Amino acid sequence: MSAGTYTPRPGAAPLPRMIAAQTALETRMLLRNGEQLLLTVIIPTLLLVLFSAVDIVDTGSGASVDFLAPGILALAVMSTAFTGQAIATGFERRYGVLKRLGASPLPRWALMTAKTLSVLVTEVLQVLLLTAIALTLGWSPQGNPLSVVLLLVLGTAAFSGLGLLMAGTLKAEATLAAANLVFLLLLVGGGVIVPLDKFPDAVQSVLGLLPISALSEGLRDVLQHGASMPWAQAGILAVWTVMGLGAAAKFFRWE
Repeated sequence: MSAGTYTPRPGAAPLPRMIAAQTALETRMLLRNGEQLLLTVIIPTLLLVLFSAVDIVDTGSGASVDFLAPGILALAVMSTAFTGQAIATGFERRYGVLKRLGASPLPRWALMTAKTLSVLVTEVLQVLLLTAIALTLGWSPQGNPLSVVLLLVLGTAAFSGLGLLMAGTLKAEATLAAANLVFLLLLVGGGVIVPLDKFPDAVQSVLGLLPISALSEGLRDVLQHGASMPWAQAGILAVWTVMGLGAAAKFFRWE
């Protein structure tokens, strides 16, 4: 046995390894949480199956699933990037988890990067599951997959900024109530299940500026109508991304 075989090597691990480890931890915690699974998997799946099988809402010509599937994908992004992340981060802040992690060798920006990466990993699983279910129900997607990916990334960034802003400024209980309320309101008025043209004209223009409406309508333009890239909706999502992430970076409180 040579000298120094068991000599300790104090110091932080390489930054990429720390981010990867934190991402894996964040993903496992999210997937093990029953409430998060309800928001991210069960509710979108039930809505997709129910409204595709039962003619409750007039979705226009064509199969209902062709209209519903893009909206449900948008809902899945919102449930993970906004609602789930806001609630989880809010309670981590309340219990002092963020403060302790902020004092670790992992930089604060790297912690937020790990949280964002865990959201993306979860969304990939959501999209694969919902796509498989929608295809089983007769969905016939069209359009450019790269446009879909770009819209999903923009939607994730926009909702992540808003979720972190809420979690970093409100108390945990207020975040829990507000995030769930916003989820329900945007589910009804965001073009996910009910087409925006069913609302009064004066309301449509306002609802169309919401991030969930931009994401669901943009995905629908591509996947249902075969559009190349809905730049108007992408622009709305980009504006929400800049405002949300900018406000979160400025006003987020770690304790």
